[in-house]
Amino acid sequence: MRRLVTAVVVVLLVALPAGYLVLSAHQSRDSGKDKQQIASATSLVWDWPSRVTRRIYEVPIPSRSTYVAYFETNSWRESSLYVQFRTSPERLDDFLATLGLTRSDLTPGRSISDARADVVGWDLRSAGRSFASATVDLPEHRPEVAVTVDLTRPERPQAYVVSTARF
Repeated sequence: MRRLVTAVVVVLLVALPAGYLVLSAHQSRDSGKDKQQIASATSLVWDWPSRVTRRIYEVPIPSRSTYVAYFETNSWRESSLYVQFRTSPERLDDFLATLGLTRSDLTPGRSISDARADVVGWDLRSAGRSFASATVDLPEHRPEVAVTVDLTRPERPQAYVVSTARF
């Protein structure tokens, strides 16, 4: 009985922490690979940006949005997050409300320049598409958020967002 107790104690004191260290190291290594892949992206990444990234750039993507993609650029003077998503009209209204906007605040046309759109390959010049947009310059050193919404399909609007933080 004494040997059994000793064996159990040894397993609990040695094997469990060793297993935890191996699992932790494996997860840590995988995390670095994901971050490296995102950092080396040269075009849109078809996934949701992390919650931290969305919070930093103040881009609250509505839940159940589809065709979500993003791209982040960084330099000494400014950092920008490019995001696109398709959502429902109700969720678009909620998204605009979080920026302090309503649909009536949107003006016909685009607020995202051709140069900015070209960074990620957005074609916002197509004839026959209905665009509405607004730019929100958030106070107190917060990002400037440019929103362009493609309302060609009113039942599933497509939003293009560029949030820029300047230093």
